[in-house]
Amino acid sequence: MALAWVVSLSALAAGINPEPWNWIDTLGVCLVVFGATFEALADLQLAGFKAGPAHRGQVMDRGLRPTSRHPYYFGEFCFWWGIYLIALSTQAWWAIASPVLMTVLLLKVSGVALLKLDITERRPGYREYIARTNAFFPGWTRQTQP
Repeated sequence: MALAWVVSLSALAAGINPEPWNWIDTLGVCLVVFGATFEALADLQLAGFKAGPAHRGQVMDRGLRPTSRHPYYFGEFCFWWGIYLIALSTQAWWAIASPVLMTVLLLKVSGVALLKLDITERRPGYREYIARTNAFFPGWTRQTQP
């Protein structure tokens, strides 16, 4: 319950914004929309991949996944930092605890770190995928040596 309260701080501050709309709000909304879209697209791509029986046991490395092994977590990260920007336009700098906590949870607790534990045993080829693909932040695919 305490974690949920901290995560909601930015949304609370953004929701009670009495200030007129400004450029920080615009930037925050753009980041929220980008993050939600990125996350939804990643989920749709994965669902389509999993629906193909020929892909059973294979590594999903298409769509957004050549740039990030966890594009849905990156989208979630962008979403919460966007909410914080909207909160920041109200001078609610203290709400930074929300996106910082979400970032820690996504990178170190429940997201990227948790999935890394056993996936190399379940998916042949995942070690090579790790070697050429950024874990979280999207970037160019690295070339691996044969």
